[in-house]
Amino acid sequence: MKKGNPIALLPILVFLVLYLGLGITFEYIMHIPMGFYNIPIVVAFLVALLVACLQNHKLKFDDKLVLMAKGVGDKNIITMILIFMAAGVFVGTVGRSSAESVAYFVLSIIPAQYAVVVLFVVAAFVSLAMGTSVGTITLITPIAVAIAASTGFAVPLCVGAVVGGAMFGDNLSFISDTTIAACNGQGCQMKDKFRENFWIALPAAIVTVIILLVKCAGADVSNVVVGDYNLIQIIPYILVLVGGIIGINVFVVLVIGIICGSVIMVASGATAMTDLIASMGSGASGMFETTMVAILVSAICALIAEHGGFVALLNFIKRIFKGKRGGKLGMGLLVGAMDIATANNTVAIVMANPIAKEMAEDYDISPRKAASILDTFSCVAQGIIPYGAQMLVALAACAELGYEVSAFDIIPNLFYPYMLLLSVLVFIFFIPEKKRTK
Repeated sequence: MKKGNPIALLPILVFLVLYLGLGITFEYIMHIPMGFYNIPIVVAFLVALLVACLQNHKLKFDDKLVLMAKGVGDKNIITMILIFMAAGVFVGTVGRSSAESVAYFVLSIIPAQYAVVVLFVVAAFVSLAMGTSVGTITLITPIAVAIAASTGFAVPLCVGAVVGGAMFGDNLSFISDTTIAACNGQGCQMKDKFRENFWIALPAAIVTVIILLVKCAGADVSNVVVGDYNLIQIIPYILVLVGGIIGINVFVVLVIGIICGSVIMVASGATAMTDLIASMGSGASGMFETTMVAILVSAICALIAEHGGFVALLNFIKRIFKGKRGGKLGMGLLVGAMDIATANNTVAIVMANPIAKEMAEDYDISPRKAASILDTFSCVAQGIIPYGAQMLVALAACAELGYEVSAFDIIPNLFYPYMLLLSVLVFIFFIPEKKRTK
């Protein structure tokens, strides 16, 4: 085993200081809207990679390039990138109108007093099918604001339900980049991680529904006005969801969704063939930053591992967290802290993966449990932080519709992330390992 070298972790520190420092400066000192997302994360990682390359003068630069190439060329990284691209094409294919049909259809058959609960359930379903919490929030937040206006429910309550539901799907979806990153990084099947994760997320979702029902009980609400929907456009989402749950290969699931979505969108007149192809391209292009981050992080991690950085960090975590339960909590807090620093749960998982895999092996934690813990803690942090993409997109949608709402108005209404944190802690400390793994 390599000797630990804490200095080898400097690239991570440089990235955090650069990314978080500039974000705080832009957002809170210069008061630039969405300041954290004006920081080019790819550039921040390039600087971190440069720092990693400048370390360990005993190793020639050509040898460092070989190490980086091996890191990037790992089977898991290549698989991750290909799935990112396929998921982007699927989302680009089905478009916004299909997701709207899902939301409006469910809302059209539910009594108004249950509208907030329905928002949570619809957001959970759509994000589970789409694999993106940001896309789900972008889609459903305008509906949530309209429901708040027509029923009298508070806007922060309705928007908080949407954000919570979106994080439910982000955590569980087979095509979510967090699921992809966690499963590939820990070397487990997506269906195994889903089964493991489901029993953490389900109790949190049920308690959230109960809380929302209690808060909305006896409310004097008017009829909800729902937009037009197309039942046929729901089919691609259902196919992707069912195919993923029953364990069909993720590439096959996405290809089925893309083909089915293409036929339906063109045949129904929702889009022209040329526009559909353009949407596919833009969907794949939308994964560029995520793909580049995966590549750069894998290169940085290869150098940090060679220089002994992960050994030092792992030894530090081991000194603090003892035993299997401590190891689970340690990897959870690790990815949560990285998410708070980067405001990106996928990036946090990719960065934490190598360390978490070492911890899983040392503490005899199954890959499915490790992947589940990483995904869950990152989604808890991402769902709550006021400068995350999810929160900022929701606030922007409210502002566009004439409602000035702050992140700190919504945060008390984020019941699902809080319940998810409670559920995963119960999972870690009170559920015996032998009851969940073979």
